[in-house]
Amino acid sequence: MTAAGTAPHAVAAADDFDLIRSEVRRLCDKYGNAYWRGLEPDRYPEEFVADLTEHGWLAALIPEEYGGGGLSLAGASVILEEISASGGNPAACHAQMYVMGTLLRHGSAAQKQRYLPKIADGRLRLQAFGVTEPAAGSETTAIRTRAERDGDVWRINGQKIWTSRALHSDLMLLLARTAPAGAHEERASGLSVFILRLRGSDGELAPGLTINPIPTMMNHNTTEVFFDDVLVEADCLVGAEGRGFSHILDGMNAERILIAAECIGDGRFFLDRATGYACQREVFGRPIGQNQGVQFPLAKAYANLEAADLMRWKAADLFDRGEPCGAEANMAKMLASEASWEAGNAALNTHGGFGFAVEYDIERKLRETRLYQVAPVNNNLVLAFIAQKCLGLPKSY
Repeated sequence: MTAAGTAPHAVAAADDFDLIRSEVRRLCDKYGNAYWRGLEPDRYPEEFVADLTEHGWLAALIPEEYGGGGLSLAGASVILEEISASGGNPAACHAQMYVMGTLLRHGSAAQKQRYLPKIADGRLRLQAFGVTEPAAGSETTAIRTRAERDGDVWRINGQKIWTSRALHSDLMLLLARTAPAGAHEERASGLSVFILRLRGSDGELAPGLTINPIPTMMNHNTTEVFFDDVLVEADCLVGAEGRGFSHILDGMNAERILIAAECIGDGRFFLDRATGYACQREVFGRPIGQNQGVQFPLAKAYANLEAADLMRWKAADLFDRGEPCGAEANMAKMLASEASWEAGNAALNTHGGFGFAVEYDIERKLRETRLYQVAPVNNNLVLAFIAQKCLGLPKSY
């Protein structure tokens, strides 16, 4: 037991989801909606993230032998869902969970021993995932950031964008091109993954590294990152050289499943707020929730949210069993992001003008959940993936 209740390792064996929910909600209750409102437009929730770290929740996926909680991905998804359902924004810290997929499955024993215990107890933060680039966008295999071997180090040059939380992270998982310039390789080959220190022991950024914040419509702490002859030790290569694209897929599938869980939590928040308001708000002498014009959009949103949740659990189960889950992870993310947006719109309409008032938190959460139809992968790309991989249609991109 910790000061705030049960730590993740105490529920790891059975992944007691009810216990996870109650303990995470207990922590979240210390940070009400006024706390999250007060962070707007771009202050990082340092206190909240530190509290999650102290009580072990951000180390949920790290094996117990390294000081983590040893939870399944399904168990970890419940943590993020509950943060969302409480009115919080788990995007402030979710990368520390989904990046684990690549490090745990492809990192060396030495890398795990070097980094995981320090991540688990909060000495190091792994919140930055350097993949997307301005010219490549969703076409990950077209990235141009290069890592060239120079004796005992790799020399990195290039640029990443939408690298969220880079200013609040000590480590970054980076995808870079390592094939020799001019080499003729398949689109997905020639890419490698590195885990690199963003900061020295003095807290200063590594030489050659520049990180600039990007203001956005929601508080997401995202950035652009420039690499100008950044030197990385040779043993920071994760997995096999040239296999980086396949290695990060484990992290990406985990990311999509966890994002789906966050959207499910957002949907729960919207429906809880909307149904409570609809039962209390009286117009023309009766609760507005008695009107089918209010009931039906909320009921439909609930049905779609429940359906999306089933796909979330299916995807998480496949991931935890080590089975292919790309289609299920993508579908879970797409369905959940659309269901949460539908629930948010229904909640906004239920509240009427008050839905636009900052103090009701509907507009804030609506901005946050809207992101997930675009990122971490656009829902149109999910549809293209399903068409090709599940239906056997010709590749469209």
